[in-house]
Amino acid sequence: MNAAVLTTVLTSVLAARDRGTYLNNTDFTSRIWEALGGTLGQVTISCLVGVLVGLPLGLAVWLTAPQGLSRNRPVNRILNLVVDLGRAIPFIVLMLLLIGFTRALLGSTIGWQGGVPALAIGCIPFYARLAENAIRQVPLGKVEAAQMAGASRWQITWGVAVREALPGLVAAATVTFITLIGYSMITGTIGAGGLGDLVYNWGYTRHMPDIFVMVVVIVLVLVEAVQLLGDGLARRLDHSR
Repeated sequence: MNAAVLTTVLTSVLAARDRGTYLNNTDFTSRIWEALGGTLGQVTISCLVGVLVGLPLGLAVWLTAPQGLSRNRPVNRILNLVVDLGRAIPFIVLMLLLIGFTRALLGSTIGWQGGVPALAIGCIPFYARLAENAIRQVPLGKVEAAQMAGASRWQITWGVAVREALPGLVAAATVTFITLIGYSMITGTIGAGGLGDLVYNWGYTRHMPDIFVMVVVIVLVLVEAVQLLGDGLARRLDHSR
């Protein structure tokens, strides 16, 4: 977002504050922190699941690739197909397909927890591909040096490939987290709580455009904070510096 757009947004917020359209509404102010907490809960849990499952999946794609440590063309093609298919399904379609699964798992699709299954499952192939790309950037010379030193496949995978790719993996997790914030706004419009629910049930159905502006500002601050944190952590893990 450039400076001109940011200035316009902040001006609209201040004007809305002066009119007392939402900051003086105790019902709204009591819900905004709950909505923010719901969004953070959805995104954090989904991102953790995506990283914990997506990283091994991305590693498997890298290991079975033609230049990998466990070359296996048929398996590699299947894994790539799974990852690409998972990324190709539109999120709104995935969310609708998983309504029955979510209800069976959680007993309900209402509340911020109801958005976690779709977000987590959609996150796995997304992070897997980013992780595979990050690991592929590790110089082959370092992998070959570890092989010549007699390191096991496990040691090379986790002690060399993953360790050297940590800055890229953290950057990938940052991108994933920010992407999930946007997706969580979609889940909120169908009853999964969070800021999306606030936008839909207050900003849209009650014709309160100031709510849209307020949520945009909140999301902007959240995204910037996550980006700064992720960039800082990636720099600290960069062994090349």
